[in-house]
Amino acid sequence: MFIPFNSLVAQLSKLKLPISRTKELHAFIIKTHLSQDPFYATKIIRFYALNNDIISAHKVFDKTPHRTIYLWNSLIRGYARAHKFRNAFSLFNDMLHSQIMPDNFTYACLVKASSENFDLHSLRVLHGGVVLSGLRLDFICSSQLVSAYSRLGCIADASKVFSGITEPDLVLWNSMLSGYGGLGELEKGIALFSKMQIMGVRPDEYSMVGLIMTIDDSSVLETGEAIHGFCLKLGVESNDHVTSLLVSMYSRCKCIDSAFIVFGSLVEPDLVTWSALISGISLCGDSVNALDFFREMNMKGGKADASLIANVLTACTQLANVQPGIEIHGYAFRHGYHSEVMVSSALLDMYSKCGFLEFGYQVYETMVFKNIVSYNSIISSLGLHGLASHAFQIFEKALEEGHKPDEATFSALLCACCHAGLVNDGREYFRKMKDHFGILANTEHYIYMVKLLGMEGQLREAYELVQSLQEPIDSGIWGALLSCCDAHRNYELADIVACRLFGNKLENSSYRIMLSNMYASDGRWDLVNKLRVDSEITKLKLPGKSWITIAESRIRSCERRWDRSNCLVTKGNVIIKSVDHPKATVKGLDVWRLEEILDHKFSCPTNLLLQEKKKTLWQHKASKLKLVFGIVLILLQSDNYAACDEILVTASFLNAGRQQLLEKYSCKGFSIMIT
Repeated sequence: MFIPFNSLVAQLSKLKLPISRTKELHAFIIKTHLSQDPFYATKIIRFYALNNDIISAHKVFDKTPHRTIYLWNSLIRGYARAHKFRNAFSLFNDMLHSQIMPDNFTYACLVKASSENFDLHSLRVLHGGVVLSGLRLDFICSSQLVSAYSRLGCIADASKVFSGITEPDLVLWNSMLSGYGGLGELEKGIALFSKMQIMGVRPDEYSMVGLIMTIDDSSVLETGEAIHGFCLKLGVESNDHVTSLLVSMYSRCKCIDSAFIVFGSLVEPDLVTWSALISGISLCGDSVNALDFFREMNMKGGKADASLIANVLTACTQLANVQPGIEIHGYAFRHGYHSEVMVSSALLDMYSKCGFLEFGYQVYETMVFKNIVSYNSIISSLGLHGLASHAFQIFEKALEEGHKPDEATFSALLCACCHAGLVNDGREYFRKMKDHFGILANTEHYIYMVKLLGMEGQLREAYELVQSLQEPIDSGIWGALLSCCDAHRNYELADIVACRLFGNKLENSSYRIMLSNMYASDGRWDLVNKLRVDSEITKLKLPGKSWITIAESRIRSCERRWDRSNCLVTKGNVIIKSVDHPKATVKGLDVWRLEEILDHKFSCPTNLLLQEKKKTLWQHKASKLKLVFGIVLILLQSDNYAACDEILVTASFLNAGRQQLLEKYSCKGFSIMIT
């Protein structure tokens, strides 16, 4: 094989070559005795590293006697790119003991590697090396230091580095803006952007990217729209990165119409933009549309990544419909993403919240790599299904494997204690969280503790816990205590809690309605009228929505305020006159009013449930009504009337056997999701 010299240089000057071509060039360089020339060796090392063959790259390095700074940097960059950070720093130490001194590119590469490895200590050591090497004012090093400190949440350190540069270039300005954007520091980002313009630096698309990232709440939507207008003025709105971030920005602000407009302006949206739109739609609670857009993306040839698959699985979880979740699971498997941690964790969560805990547990068992997020998912799933002791075992296993629990871990554990009524275990985990792991309790932790204590009748201790918190106390904590007062009919404490809630100028009317129902139970109708006379209050509380999916037909329920007198089960017919329900017919059933089914066959007093420390579906008749509809329509399609007596028995059977009921009919070819 002969390669002319001009052709060889042209080949080596390319940005990337396939591994086969790299090996051909390497063989030719060895044959022509050019392999000992650091110029050619550096090029070959870079190509091997880009093809993820870091072993061959290191062999070339070892066989090159004359090592330049470019040769060292190529291999260090290769290890850093492959996330083999220990090897990169080991090579850097070898370099320090050689005759070659690191330059600005060496430090910039390792600074970036430190941030990607979340290694703040190494970052500070490298920063010291930059200063000692006289590179403190170097733009390349400074930009990477600003980006690295920002990524690790050390925005004050990033600002100090930036302030140390007398005349920062555009890249450095953009790095600082991105730093503020990543942490949502809107005011500081706007101030820096204004200063940038005052100093005569013209922003580009990367400047706008940093600024857009600071908009993360609907309260600052007007500022976001102004930034969008500035993008139009600069002419950077067609940039893919800018467009995808604008879609994300409007989605975060729950302004999905504007997100659609921006998305529609693109001729060929890329994966990032599709992901931004689908994630935004899911964030806004429109899971059906999120799945529809995911299907559209695939039909147009788009390929999802692990992050998008995880987001789509979250949409399936919101629907509580396992069928599309199974389809996405198959998609992830076919494209090799099923073993990714974020996908596996999302699958686990989806299966368990759709009522198929066994499938979720199988996903957990087959996970190749588990991190604390994976453990949090399985602990939460087991806790929600009442398997607290099993959740505790998983937690101990995570500790044995060296995983460090976080806030979400203890939220899952306390939630498990709530569902199982394990007060002592809850107290112990709450204590360990602070004393053993140094994690300060947040609002969610206090809500679980208040519910745990209050639902078990220890209202005084729950109230004292709330009183011990610093003002202002989150309304969710007071609301949890109010629900406990409601459960135990403690109207005296409920009055005190209500004063604190309404003193906080509560806008969520659900607590007012809860209190109104409590007053009605106590016969204090004057207070009921006082609370509910204002029609605007009741408008604030949206009625619940639900649906039942049987086979491929989804029956979306109407509001839970059903007029049950219009729902009849007669010997020949099931007539459902609610707005969203079709007429259905079932043969072979006795004449029953649906209300009689609910009140007689399915009744289970709330007080009895509390005494038995059972947390069931049957505290709300709407849940019972949904199940009745599901059963009736299954009978309609299956012609299995003998199952009627088996199904319509007692609440205890239905509560204990809900999972078995779903699996039973799923095996018969019927997909029933009761949510």
